[in-house]
Amino acid sequence: MYLEHFGLREHPFSLTPDTQFFFGHGHYRDALDTLMVALGGGEGFIKVTGEVGTGKTLLCRKLLNSLDRNTFYTAYIPNPYLTPPALGLALAEELGLELARNVGQHRAVKEVTRRLIQLHAEGKQVVLLIDEAQAMPGETLEALRLLTNLETEKRKLLQVVLFGQPELDERLGERANRQLRQRITFSYRLPPIDRQGMEAYVAHRLLVAGAQGNVRFAPDALDALHRFSRGIPRLVNILSHKALMAGYGQGVRDVARQHVEMAAHDTEDVHTNEGVRKQRLLMAMALIAIVTLAVLAWWLGQPWFAEQGQP
Repeated sequence: MYLEHFGLREHPFSLTPDTQFFFGHGHYRDALDTLMVALGGGEGFIKVTGEVGTGKTLLCRKLLNSLDRNTFYTAYIPNPYLTPPALGLALAEELGLELARNVGQHRAVKEVTRRLIQLHAEGKQVVLLIDEAQAMPGETLEALRLLTNLETEKRKLLQVVLFGQPELDERLGERANRQLRQRITFSYRLPPIDRQGMEAYVAHRLLVAGAQGNVRFAPDALDALHRFSRGIPRLVNILSHKALMAGYGQGVRDVARQHVEMAAHDTEDVHTNEGVRKQRLLMAMALIAIVTLAVLAWWLGQPWFAEQGQP
């Protein structure tokens, strides 16, 4: 599409969670470091939350690739909307076990326990990473907690990292999940990227994609990009991709503010949130006008003001 025009090897703003594009700075470096330290310390439960599009899945994939295979044995469940028996089967499959689909939950847990003990004897720490954890049913969360009861005198046989949207915090705040909540020893919240960080993020992705100074986002284009994206990496990617398309369509190499505005106009989430912001601004202005008129009416109604107006 526009790769040859901008001198790029690949699309810099693809939504696929490609770990070579991982932005290892700021909050993302802090989050990865927190996870590595917590797992190295043998902690049982670790939690990472963030709004939709803040890069949790990419962080999860980066963590999978960063763990030393000589020390860690990893299991990954991308869709945890499972019943407790299905969770046991999914974990068993990730651990290399072949169990019949109709096997009972008790048997599945027994086989998983046996496999965890075997891996521990081989010197491996087993880490289960669960993406979209806010979708996990309540009874499955409890089944997961019970699985982490398995431990030796010095270390848990199964460590769990939960990646989820803020709704996961709400779920864990429920009284029924208080035992699981108390077991979370490390947690990290991924915030949106600030304006300076977003500029570095865009430059990083362009560089990885092969840019060598032949494509540039103007400062006011970056200002608009941050405002429209709200610092959410997924929206930054969508808007940047569309802005590059707009620049390509006009035959230019520099992305200008108008290109970002064209991209924002064509993006549903941005359009919707801009409308909400405008409505809130109008409501605030109307409220200020009402308060101003009320104060003015009170002022004009004071006896001393009326006396001042008499000859």
